[in-house]
Amino acid sequence: MLLAILLILALSSAILIYFSLLPVVFKRYEETQTQQAAVAKVRLENMFYMVAQNKLRIIFGLGPVAAGVAFFLIFESKIAIIIGVLLGFILPAIMISQAEKMRRRKFQGQLIDALNSLSQALKAGLSFLQAMELLVEEMPPPISQEFAMLVKQNKMGIPFEKAIEDLNKKMNLEDLNFMTTAILVARETGGNLTELFLHLSDSIRQKNRIFEQVKTLTVQAKLQGIIMSVLPIVFGILVYKMNADFFDIMLQSNIGKILLVYCLVSWIVGTVLLMRLSRVEV
Repeated sequence: MLLAILLILALSSAILIYFSLLPVVFKRYEETQTQQAAVAKVRLENMFYMVAQNKLRIIFGLGPVAAGVAFFLIFESKIAIIIGVLLGFILPAIMISQAEKMRRRKFQGQLIDALNSLSQALKAGLSFLQAMELLVEEMPPPISQEFAMLVKQNKMGIPFEKAIEDLNKKMNLEDLNFMTTAILVARETGGNLTELFLHLSDSIRQKNRIFEQVKTLTVQAKLQGIIMSVLPIVFGILVYKMNADFFDIMLQSNIGKILLVYCLVSWIVGTVLLMRLSRVEV
C-alpha cells in the first residue's frame, strides 16, 4: 500500500514538473525561432529579397516539426525523426548561406563588365556619379542593385568613401577590394580613373584565367580524394550486405571496438588531409 502511494506521488510530481516546464520550453523555442527569423530577414534584405518576418517565423518554427514528421513517414524510425528535426533547424540557414555565396559569385563575375562600363562612360565625358547611374541602368542584378544602393546613399548625404567601404565589407571580395581601394586613392590624388579601370579589369581577367587553369589542374586530385574518402564506406556497406555477421567480432570485443574507433578517426583525418592538400589558394 505504501509503495503504491509513493508511486502515485512520484508520478504526480513528474506530471506537475512536466507541465510546469512545458510552457518555459515552448517560450524559449519561440524566442529562439523569432531571433533566427530576425537574423534571416536582415540577411535576405541585404540580398534585396523582401520577406515578411511573420512568414520567416512560421518557416523557422514549423520547419523542424514538418521535417521530423516527413522523415518519420518516409523512414519509419525514431532516429529519422531526430535527423529530420535537426535538418529542419539548420536547413534554412544553409540555404540562405548558399544564396549569399551564389550572389557574391555572380557579382564577382559581373565586375569586369562593370569596370569596362565605368571606363567607357568616363571616356564619354560623364562624371563618376553619372557613370555609376549608367552602370545601374545597363547592368543586371546583383551588381546593379548594389551600385544603385551606393548611388542612393551618396544622394542621401552619406560620404562616397563611407558608402563604397560599406559595399566592400558587405560583399567581401578581393577584386572589389582592389577596385574600391583604387577608386579612393585616385579620388584623393587625382588619378585617371578611365585608365585605372581598364588596367584593373585586365588584371582581374588575367587572375581569373590563372584561377581557372589551376582549378582545372586540381580537379583530378580532388576527384581522387573524394573516391578515396568514399571507398571505405562503400566497402563496409557491401561487406555488411553480403555477410551481416562479418563485423560481429569487431563489435563484441573491446579490441575490435578500439580498432573501429581508430579506423573512424583515421578516415576523418585522412579525408580532411586529402581535401586540404588538393586545395590550392590563388
